[in-house]
Amino acid sequence: MPHPHPGPDPGGGKQTDDSGLTAAIETALTTYLRSRTADAGAIDPVFGEATEALAQFVLSGGKRIRPTFAWWGWRGAGGAVESQEALAVLRAVSALELIQASALVHDDLMDASATRRGRPTVHVEFARKHAAARWRGQPARFGAAAAILLGDLALAWADDMLHAAGLSPAALRRAAPAWRAMRTEVLGGQYLDVLHQATGDTSVRAALQIDRYKTAAYTVERPLHLGASIADAPPELVNAYRRFGADIGVAFQLRDDLLGVFGDPEVTGKPAGDDLREGKRTLLVALAVERAEQHGRHDARQAVLDAVGDPALDEAGVERVRGLLTELGAVQAVEQRIAALTGSALDALSAADVAEPAATQLAELAVAATRRRS
Repeated sequence: MPHPHPGPDPGGGKQTDDSGLTAAIETALTTYLRSRTADAGAIDPVFGEATEALAQFVLSGGKRIRPTFAWWGWRGAGGAVESQEALAVLRAVSALELIQASALVHDDLMDASATRRGRPTVHVEFARKHAAARWRGQPARFGAAAAILLGDLALAWADDMLHAAGLSPAALRRAAPAWRAMRTEVLGGQYLDVLHQATGDTSVRAALQIDRYKTAAYTVERPLHLGASIADAPPELVNAYRRFGADIGVAFQLRDDLLGVFGDPEVTGKPAGDDLREGKRTLLVALAVERAEQHGRHDARQAVLDAVGDPALDEAGVERVRGLLTELGAVQAVEQRIAALTGSALDALSAADVAEPAATQLAELAVAATRRRS
């Protein structure tokens, strides 16, 4: 797939074509984080070391899905790679990865996840640092405090990166509504996730509400909205993008839910069944519970509910739940919903006036995002 290349001078050169987007995003993030960790080190070297851990977390993996959708949203609304603003747009959309980092660092802490992308999560890493140094207090509390602060810092730096990207004042004003809405929506979705886990709400409505706001809005819908707004797209295109983004974003999360239970840990970077142990109230679980109730299979319903949120769930337990999810038809139902959402999203895209090559690229991204294995 072609992606934008920043030219010979990634710090200030002009973009020349649509090749190398992922590498260009990495360069923009590396350059920005190098500057900000230096700022942190000027406060105190130990704070600089802490922010280096955040930078490593941001740069050590990830598919860069959010800035990719934002970039193609801009291109599809008439943004030109040969324009003077292209590099500023690249830096602006790269800031989305810092919002993603903030969400992941905090999410891992709230879910008590031990690994992310095959590496220790931030709170675990700092807890280990505390234990190894034999500092006072509890290592877990120190790890949690560090993760909260670094997650907050990532969110602050995301805002800073957007505003320092070099966009015109008019483009920044146009981008503001999408940026504001996205940050509130992802935090609202995260709160609903925590709330529904606490209340034990296993309804389909609750699961889809979390998918809509915790994932879809800031993964696809608002990044597309952001890119389109920077390009001063007409309302009709923004609305089409949002319909496309909402459907693909939910489908993306539904694929994630399936991978969280059935995925290969070597590919996903997380232990098999971790979503069950963490108590995630996914559509997969909601449909299994609903279907068990409809067919009077109370033992199956209880077995699924008992597994969700059980930190001691072993491999045999995960395998039993996998069997029940499949047997009850929940897996097939989720796959069918992914296919339906992808189809409706592609319909919305094809009906919109999206410039090429963005129209083709967005269609390919939609399929790739919903058929991935990690």
